[in-house]
Amino acid sequence: MSWHEAATAAQEAAENGVGDEQEEQETDRLLNGGAGGGGTSGQKVGDRRGSVDKKKNSKETMVHEPAVLIEGVLFRARYLGSTQMLCESRGSKAARMAQAQEAVARVKAPDGDVQPSTEIDLFISTEKIMVLNTDLQRISDTDVRQDILMDHALRTISYIADIGDLVVLMARRMSTSHSDESCSDGDSQSGGVRKTPKVICHVFESDEASFIAQSIGQAFQVAYEVLNSQELLGDELEMFAKKETQKEVVVPKKAGEPLGIVVVESGWGSMLPTVVLAHMNPIGPAAHSNKLNIGDQIININGISLVGLPLSAAQTQIKNMKTATAVRMTVVSTPPVVEVRIRRPDTKYQLGFSVQNGVICSLLRGGIAERGGIRVGHRIIEINGTSVVAVAHDRIVNMLATAVGEIHMKTMPTSMFRLLTGQEQPQYI
Repeated sequence: MSWHEAATAAQEAAENGVGDEQEEQETDRLLNGGAGGGGTSGQKVGDRRGSVDKKKNSKETMVHEPAVLIEGVLFRARYLGSTQMLCESRGSKAARMAQAQEAVARVKAPDGDVQPSTEIDLFISTEKIMVLNTDLQRISDTDVRQDILMDHALRTISYIADIGDLVVLMARRMSTSHSDESCSDGDSQSGGVRKTPKVICHVFESDEASFIAQSIGQAFQVAYEVLNSQELLGDELEMFAKKETQKEVVVPKKAGEPLGIVVVESGWGSMLPTVVLAHMNPIGPAAHSNKLNIGDQIININGISLVGLPLSAAQTQIKNMKTATAVRMTVVSTPPVVEVRIRRPDTKYQLGFSVQNGVICSLLRGGIAERGGIRVGHRIIEINGTSVVAVAHDRIVNMLATAVGEIHMKTMPTSMFRLLTGQEQPQYI
């Protein structure tokens, strides 16, 4: 895969990525005041600064080593300025190159005029691209830092172009809300105001412009090779789509009698979000039917789809069946414990989720964790064959932080876990 192909594939795969709110603030500052002012936060540089003075041929060998790109490489360049323009929906390479050329025309001073510029260090890794002030701040005898002028997560970069000795870096602008203004989304609504997706174009000048662009493309390739090596575990869409995996269940009951079940959410990150059967009243109609099992995912009830409904709405639909004398359900039988398998070649690759006291709290959309079966709201039961039910939070975090290779986990919805372990009393509907 060429760096152009890698960058294009990465941009398409990252359309739904959400960057940091700080990126928006940094971009606004650059647009309004240029790169002259130093940032307030610092980035430890250490030995990486030494790569600036290496010869081009030795640097080229070094940069194309995946481990080096994970750590990050440094290039010396001159920052000329930034400009903002509308983001073309699914724009072709030619259209994006035209935008890059327009950005250069806006930023570059006319022939004969003095070109304002600021000397910077351009830091490139498989996680982010940063623009650093070249002035070093010595913190101690062994620690130096550089001010960060700009910080973009790699997934927010939509295009890279080298035009002569210039590099144009194009990054998606974030919306002011938590939703992402990606190029594929078209206009979005926020408070009744239609917003057009925009892209911020940063222009740099360097004798190594072509090599800088290649290095960014290579960073995309390394980052997404890891993602592509992660299989989509469970293949939920196929499982739900196949008729043979679905079963029709009819539960006879008396009018006015509840079904006697407890349902919980399948977990954010599920390919097909619906409710999961977490508990049954042993003397209720559902249990007496002998046709349902803990872990079954309910697709619809009496012809009403529950897929994608909030938990409260799904519970309301189930409660509405109280007057019926028979309830017909379509379910997909799945085990209550979810098997997770994540491939992580090195600890330098982020797993892409956070955990608090054994409960998965957040998840990076499209990352290796989601593809491996991680779901928000699930309780981790086991990591690589070791039970973590009674393990302290710090120990769980350490086990995950140091795990490499193929990581095996078992999880289940937290509410189901609490019901099955007697930490919560079931409220049957």
